[in-house]
Amino acid sequence: MAVVRDLRVLLRLPDFRRLLAVRLLSQLSDGVFQVALAAYVVFSPEKQTSPGAVASAMAVLLLPYSLLGPFSGVLLDRWRRRQVLLYCNALRAVLSCATAALILLHVPDWLFYLSALSVTGVNRFVLAGLSAALPRVVAGDQLVTANSLSPTAGTLAATAGGGAAFVVHLFLSTGAAADAATVLLGAVLYGCAGLSALTLGRDLLGPDLRGAGPRFASALASTARGLGEGLNHLRERPAARQAMAAVTAMRFCYGALTVTVLMLCRYAWSSPTDDDRGLALLGLAVGLSAAGFFVAALVTPWAGARFGPSGWIAGCAAGSAVLLPLLAVGFDMTPLMLAAFALGFTMQGAKIATDTIVQSTVDDGFRGRVFSLYDVAFNVAFVGAAAVSALVLPADGRSATLIAGLTLIYAAVAVAVLRVGHRTRAAEARP
Repeated sequence: MAVVRDLRVLLRLPDFRRLLAVRLLSQLSDGVFQVALAAYVVFSPEKQTSPGAVASAMAVLLLPYSLLGPFSGVLLDRWRRRQVLLYCNALRAVLSCATAALILLHVPDWLFYLSALSVTGVNRFVLAGLSAALPRVVAGDQLVTANSLSPTAGTLAATAGGGAAFVVHLFLSTGAAADAATVLLGAVLYGCAGLSALTLGRDLLGPDLRGAGPRFASALASTARGLGEGLNHLRERPAARQAMAAVTAMRFCYGALTVTVLMLCRYAWSSPTDDDRGLALLGLAVGLSAAGFFVAALVTPWAGARFGPSGWIAGCAAGSAVLLPLLAVGFDMTPLMLAAFALGFTMQGAKIATDTIVQSTVDDGFRGRVFSLYDVAFNVAFVGAAAVSALVLPADGRSATLIAGLTLIYAAVAVAVLRVGHRTRAAEARP
């Protein structure tokens, strides 16, 4: 297969392999940390979780985290990205230990969320840095395959980390001690991720700096100007802007479906007092979604070459619009697990195509800022989806109205992308 051949070519590149190792360890740690949080916040028998509570937790953990996006972008275009990967993972290890201590101390929820927020906030720098650094270790004509492999492999690593966390949780007695031990496992892995960054050259990942870089205070002071420059650069890149808008709308749908499946796992498909079964069902859904991500990574290089990145985004949105009502109409476990796989495939296929468009059309000096804005849009869409789900979903997660609305959004994205593509081709055909 051409995909397998291309992957083998990429894996022969030593710097790509080293950057991939940092991503795998970082996102493996993320998976462990996220499952520990889910076990403590959502699946504890003593907590009566509602869609509103889930939305509040997502807002606390993701919305302030999104506000760091602009700062991370400006700094990633000024700081050595290798050092960012090293120090941020080390900092996450320390902060995770603090979060574990707070779980054992049974502190108020707001203090726990503040600590968890600090871990996920630092993660903003790691993920944006990994994306901005990728074009520094592969050639331009290899970006599609690299974007298929790297983020998807990271997602699979996060899923594996979640599975490891679940196994650890099963072998420990239920309660705060088990949750804290799982968070500590994530802390150890964060430390390993930081050490793995040392295998990369100090200046290898960029950015290209002219003269001495600015001091920290100066970099922060230039944030507003840097953001304006990033937005202006994006306005001059309509292909990147339109792809980002489309995939953000799909992210909104994916976020709403995530909350739906979470509530179904908690209340409809298991006993509210059986936290292990609910967590296991959620883990199965996440695993199937990750399998969809993996298949998308194999298919997208071929599909992107065959239909073009924009055509593939439209196809993924259209496929989601067709499959979602067919698989979700009865809210039965088996069809919705199939939907987790199918929608994981379409979400990741669209994201790989979008990443490729952004990386190939945005200048290197602006990539950090643009990817930060990209991630802000992603997280705000996810939080917005959680808020809408809180208003629409009943406690057991069954809402035909929500499914119908998401189907319409998917269909609208497909139509919009096709229309933009048609106008672009027509403009290019004019003499």
